[in-house]
Amino acid sequence: MSISEKPARVGGPPPDEEQVRWPFLQQPRRLIVYMGLLLALTLFLFGMAVALYTPTWRDAGTFAALVLCAACGVEAIRRLGLPAGVSRDLLGAWWFPAILLLPPVYALLLPVPVFMMMQLRSRRALVHRRVFNTIAVALSGFLASVAWHGVRGDGLVAGLAGTSGAHESLTTVSGVLGALLCCSGFTVLNTLFVVLAARMSNGPGESFRPMWDREAFMLDAVELCVGVTVAVLANISLLLLVIAVPPVLLLQRSLLYNQLQAAARTDPKTGLLNASTWEQEAAVEVARARSERGQAAVLILDIDHFKRVNDNHGHLFGDQVLLGVATTIAQQLRQSDLLGRFGGEEFVVLLPGSDTTEAWRAAERLRSQVGDMEIAVGDVPVSITVSVGVAVIGEHGNDLVELLTAADLALYRAKETGRNRVCLPAGRPGTEGKIPEAREGTSPDRVGPRNPRDQIP
Repeated sequence: MSISEKPARVGGPPPDEEQVRWPFLQQPRRLIVYMGLLLALTLFLFGMAVALYTPTWRDAGTFAALVLCAACGVEAIRRLGLPAGVSRDLLGAWWFPAILLLPPVYALLLPVPVFMMMQLRSRRALVHRRVFNTIAVALSGFLASVAWHGVRGDGLVAGLAGTSGAHESLTTVSGVLGALLCCSGFTVLNTLFVVLAARMSNGPGESFRPMWDREAFMLDAVELCVGVTVAVLANISLLLLVIAVPPVLLLQRSLLYNQLQAAARTDPKTGLLNASTWEQEAAVEVARARSERGQAAVLILDIDHFKRVNDNHGHLFGDQVLLGVATTIAQQLRQSDLLGRFGGEEFVVLLPGSDTTEAWRAAERLRSQVGDMEIAVGDVPVSITVSVGVAVIGEHGNDLVELLTAADLALYRAKETGRNRVCLPAGRPGTEGKIPEAREGTSPDRVGPRNPRDQIP
């Protein structure tokens, strides 16, 4: 697992010169400290391991063979591409043999040339993200290797230096089980390092989507089994790596293809469905509702004064706001509802089975929850609100295009009448723009507090 390695900024307004030269310094302070501590710990352990290790030609040859195999994997990644966000690349097939066959110092060294090749050959990413991924893999691999050699040797010192003959236990059932356990520890540690970094990079009050679902667990299990199998083959003879590389590359290609296919359907900043995918799936639901004479509603939500957010607090904070709003909306919806990002600061929701009153209540609930979000720049809280346009099938349109047009007109009406409110279309020929009975303290054209907070300080 690797944390998101976003490419260099392309297009848009030019960032400040200082941000271009030192993007790492624009990260949250706690993330900078966290990465600095991990780097210091890695360098300390490397120095200790080098002092205890006695080099051999056999170890150097095995290390060179694994670097060459990993280079083949990097080249395959370059040809297919990497999805945005947290990615899984099956490079563990080469980390695990280094953990099991070589002294721990090589587990620290192997990620360095591999991630350098990825930076030069695959896709240029922010250097501090590449460095962090290198540190996370190296540190996780080193600790797993120390545990493996320590159990097979005479304790911690033997584990740090590397136990000669530890790899020979891979020919036994107990040795293979022990290898699986140690490599599982690598996976757990690496995931924890990535999760902590991702949480620290999120804004205050933001929730983070879990990285370990059922599919991720299966992928980690496959990577674990493949890596240990490669280690067993390499332990018999390094020449057997020749027959191990093609199936590993095929599995890696299949894995990346599936990730790229999923990435093509989603918005990279929020993880929601992108506009084209949402439209395709929403059109099917609307057609089904029409054929079955059912109900459905469309909501369009727009973050109020979002340009002012970017201008006052920067685009990085703006991205945190987008993610926070997306997460808040998703948490308030049913599993059957369809949520997507419609572009810029707009989100769109399809509510199957909802009539006008239900859609209105859902829109008001979303507006209220977003308004209660706690996001701050430093110690200064920033208020975020949304305006919502609602359209219901049969009353404001008979297909998705008509519903989107009506909801967009309702959204424009909400913004024209003060923002931070929910509105329905004013009406269409032959229909009446029905508005549910207003609650106490609201008017039919406005849902929300009589004296709303200023949107942005």
